[in-house]
Amino acid sequence: MQPLENAANLRRRYHDIDALVSCGDMPAAYLDFIATILGKPLLYVRGNHDEMYDQTPPGGTDLHNRIYEFNGLTFAGLEGSIDYNNGSIQYTQTEMHLLALKLAVKIRYYRMTTGRGIDIFVVHSPARDIHDGEDFPHRGFDAFLRFMKWTKPRYMLHGHVHTWDRRKTVRTEYHQTCILNINPYTVLEIDPL
Repeated sequence: MQPLENAANLRRRYHDIDALVSCGDMPAAYLDFIATILGKPLLYVRGNHDEMYDQTPPGGTDLHNRIYEFNGLTFAGLEGSIDYNNGSIQYTQTEMHLLALKLAVKIRYYRMTTGRGIDIFVVHSPARDIHDGEDFPHRGFDAFLRFMKWTKPRYMLHGHVHTWDRRKTVRTEYHQTCILNINPYTVLEIDPL
């Protein structure tokens, strides 16, 4: 992600947002800077380049493999990219299927006990054949397609695939889910149901 702006411009342009959501591959210090300047909570998943979060995580809520409620919206997340060089935040298709299945079971129980589903599914990598790259490191996960069919989140937010060329498709409807590549950054207005 390119640096957004200086502190004064950040406050002026984004003073009315409710939360920051990071889809990974962002330095923890930069995320902390933005969250501090805006005085807003940070929700995030780690990207494949975020190994340093183990030593110095950003101040915020790691959404990986969990369900989190904020301002009437329900978030869930899965970190990482396809395993292309044995990095610590990289997963095979099979490993991601297992992670997605575990999260889907949590969501099913959450829905049974609260009557609510997931509003926003936050991931680093895209789903297979939706905004993913042709090169292996940017290939999307098959598991996310099945996950969206099962859990029906309203939105899926991802990063990982750079979209400096704004002619690339960054918004796709898949069944009942609006999938957005938020790279380099996106401002969303999402109302609770």
